Amino acid sequence: MIRPRPFSRALALLAAASVAAGCDSVTGNGGGGGGGGPRFATPVAMPVLGFGAVPERVTSELTVRGSWAYTGTHRDTTRAPGNAIKVWNVAGAQPVLVDSVIVPLPPPAAALHPGWAHHDEEGATSTDRIGDVQVSDDGALLVAATEGGPGSILLYSLANPAKPALLARFANEDTEPGVHTAKVARVNGRLYAFLSIDPRASTGTPARLVIVDLADPAHPQMVMSRVMGRPYQHDVFVRDGILFTALWHDGVGIWDIGGGGRGGSVANPVLVSRLELASGYVHNLLWLRDPRNGEKRWLLVGEEHPTTEGYRGDVHVVDAADLANPHEVAFFHVEGSGSHNFSVDEDNGILYAAFYYAGVRALDVRGDLSACDAGARAADGRCDLSRMHREAARGLDGTAHANGRQVMIWGVQYVGGVLYASDIWGGLWKLDASAVR
Repeated sequence: MIRPRPFSRALALLAAASVAAGCDSVTGNGGGGGGGGPRFATPVAMPVLGFGAVPERVTSELTVRGSWAYTGTHRDTTRAPGNAIKVWNVAGAQPVLVDSVIVPLPPPAAALHPGWAHHDEEGATSTDRIGDVQVSDDGALLVAATEGGPGSILLYSLANPAKPALLARFANEDTEPGVHTAKVARVNGRLYAFLSIDPRASTGTPARLVIVDLADPAHPQMVMSRVMGRPYQHDVFVRDGILFTALWHDGVGIWDIGGGGRGGSVANPVLVSRLELASGYVHNLLWLRDPRNGEKRWLLVGEEHPTTEGYRGDVHVVDAADLANPHEVAFFHVEGSGSHNFSVDEDNGILYAAFYYAGVRALDVRGDLSACDAGARAADGRCDLSRMHREAARGLDGTAHANGRQVMIWGVQYVGGVLYASDIWGGLWKLDASAVR
């Protein structure tokens, strides 16, 4: 939901600015939070390892696989269009830009659907926003979501990860308003893309979810399209045949698509339950699996609340042990900023959240997140993860570029002791997260 603002081309790496605030080590149990497990007296620092600048475009989401990272780009009136995918070699400490893949213009609307005329409320004439990029779990495909011109997904072969090769572009009448996010996941061994489609107020076109079969990536096929979300169907999370949908003011949707025992399938999702959060603005989701026992209890929900001062919003913790009866039990709040996208080090129980102006925050999500003493409990009964000393680490907090503009972190991805972060106004950061345990 970003509407970027102008930013100077001058950028500089301030490698230590984000971590000047202390390097306390992990404490033992206790700290007044309840729930057992490690606690952090003070969030530890995540030092900057390297920074790759993108001065000519706005940077959106990122995806990392092995020694390669890919970042999307977004629209801004003072910069080049958001029609490029940046290709980075991240084998060393410093991300190295090796290529910029320019997304081809979409075909004319009439070629996609007879009699279909393209509309764009914001006046775009071609693809100028790549809001989402993701590498498939086998490393074979890069999937990018486009907005602006007729919405679509593009599928690239990563046979040569330095040179993504376009295999196919999927677009139809249902995706035409714009694909805001595209998540790639397997269900019963088969690869699918879950597309969150923008609404269009001028034509009364509602938001919807479209699911595309990627078993043959050169010939993607739509298998499901359904209107949902108010006003947005914004994002999804898929695991073990369960689909979670971020429905904005309609809250969280939980669907059986093959693993919920309700007879659902990818082609016909069956609603298990829906949970509305008092705050609304449900933006993104992540369903944790405890590596010790396989338990899947905690659903982490990101809130993105646009305000006149910028973006605000908490991380919400939902107890989803019973998928039919989910309920919110805890939250994490950062004053003056808001959460965006998540990544998780599941083996160590650490959630990494992009927090826009506040950089990156890492949360200890081990143990019982609903167990806290009175001193850590908010007036509404929820546990406050900050007062439970669950904030494990920070990175890029307060970091500024050469012109004084703060970082604005869109996405994060944790990979083997390293955290990558995409900065809307800057490019790609690489942080040392090896001490966060």
